Amino acid sequence: MYATRIGLVGGTTANGHTVRARDHFAALPSRRGLSPRGTGDYTVKVCTTSGGRCEYAPVWDVGPWNTRDDWWNPSSIRENWKDLPRGRPEAQAAYQSNYNGGLDQFGRTVRNPAGLDLADGTFWDGLRLTDNAWVDVTLLWTGGGARAVVGSGPLNLRAGAGTSYASRGLAATYAQVPVQCYVTGQKITGTYRTTTRWYRLVGGTYVSHAYLSSIYGGTVPRC
Repeated sequence: MYATRIGLVGGTTANGHTVRARDHFAALPSRRGLSPRGTGDYTVKVCTTSGGRCEYAPVWDVGPWNTRDDWWNPSSIRENWKDLPRGRPEAQAAYQSNYNGGLDQFGRTVRNPAGLDLADGTFWDGLRLTDNAWVDVTLLWTGGGARAVVGSGPLNLRAGAGTSYASRGLAATYAQVPVQCYVTGQKITGTYRTTTRWYRLVGGTYVSHAYLSSIYGGTVPRC
């Protein structure tokens, strides 16, 4: 997926959030993937194509280009552009293949293939991007399993169960992250508790339980 940077500090998102400097959230071009303000009901995992950096971010805005393009849904559910393959944003098809005459739903000429917008903190700090780029995107609400809610972020995604391990990215406040299992690691005093418990996420990174407000969706086993 091609991602662009939102910017717009001081503006208001589609769910009523006021955009802050170096904020952490994402935008998709449909309200069908929009989280209510202050939640991560719809969370995306966005990674650089090398896999070196990732961020879990709640979807708090609608865009880019279109506002009724739920490109992640099958054609039987997709609101518009039902003839496009699942996973292909209308803007990408317009830009690359002159779909819809190269125009978005508002009749504007599409000047990049973006199907995802990233807030500045997600863009610069989470993924360490310097320009608009292709990224790998996972829409976490389409899967199952246990989830942890990040209550205090952005939280480092560590390569192991301690702060001495390298950061592989971030998890934004309110993001709901998929949990595989837990290990005993470095003792951490955080926003919610003091604990030695660390959770391994899908993809192999770790977060401390000290900063997680809740766990839901099933029992988490020991690794």
